[in-house]
Amino acid sequence: MPGKTGARPPVALRGYDRGQVDVLLERISRALTGGPPLSADEVRATRFDIVLRGYEQRAVDELVRECIRELQTVAPNGERSGRPRVHPGWLVNWIQNARFSSARLRSGYDVRDVDAFLDRIVAGLRGAAPPVTARDVRESAFRVVRLGPGYDEQEVDRFLVQLAGALERR
Repeated sequence: MPGKTGARPPVALRGYDRGQVDVLLERISRALTGGPPLSADEVRATRFDIVLRGYEQRAVDELVRECIRELQTVAPNGERSGRPRVHPGWLVNWIQNARFSSARLRSGYDVRDVDAFLDRIVAGLRGAAPPVTARDVRESAFRVVRLGPGYDEQEVDRFLVQLAGALERR
């Protein structure tokens, strides 16, 4: 992909519009490095105009197929068939980008406890600490606060259920 390797498909007399191809490859590159998500189906649905001095069609088709395979490897669980392995890099990014609503006037999980637990999971995925298992996630417990900063308990619980499932497929 241009964003990752700097390589570009060869140019042909008649081929795919270079600007359109470059935009798609850049979107794929960003999706693979933690940017806005892009599904394999969205890539498959993309069509390019045929123009003079465009990218060679066969080379682009091959590159796009390779990108689709890579997107499927790192895609969230709902976008994949079966139960393939979860890529640790994607998992770290997903955890670090998790956001929970404030409990406001209700009781909620202590923000420091939840954040520290998620940091521990990330450190384990990166090999900087002992790994945290799906069982550890399911058995996690946090202090409940009433007046201090707290996260919505239901949101955190839903996230932890998904996280435990993802950890099982690492």
